[in-house]
Amino acid sequence: MENYNEIDDILAEEEFVPVVFQKAINGVKIDESTEKGYVSLKTRLEIQADAACVDLRSRCPYFYEFGCKLAPLCDKTIGLLLPYAFRIRYKEILHKAHTIAFAAASKFPTLLTREETSLYEAAQSSMAAFKKYRAGGPRLQRASILGRKRKPAE
Repeated sequence: MENYNEIDDILAEEEFVPVVFQKAINGVKIDESTEKGYVSLKTRLEIQADAACVDLRSRCPYFYEFGCKLAPLCDKTIGLLLPYAFRIRYKEILHKAHTIAFAAASKFPTLLTREETSLYEAAQSSMAAFKKYRAGGPRLQRASILGRKRKPAE
């Protein structure tokens, strides 16, 4: 990390950022040790500074589709927010689809929206096909039409 205090560097590195809450909050699952999602005033925590950490499925399973329908009707910031959020989460989805172990993979898709889940499954299947190819599966196959023999002309 080049500059510790730069927000762009923090987001790029997916660092945990130390925070002190100035107000008490309720109903937000920031700290897993809290039972009801309550964080009291002046609580010190380290939270991950990344858009990929947000559980969009629990908030709105069709986040992007709903946002696209809502964008023409409302403020222009929604139209800017959607591609920005998707870009950040897209990198994380592809990275985890290609590298994550099966035991940890079962928890990750529960945080994704419907659109992101289909993207995650497509990335996993393409990675499985690539691994099968690298393992020495059939590289080239003869077309079925080439295997047919012509009948001799009489």
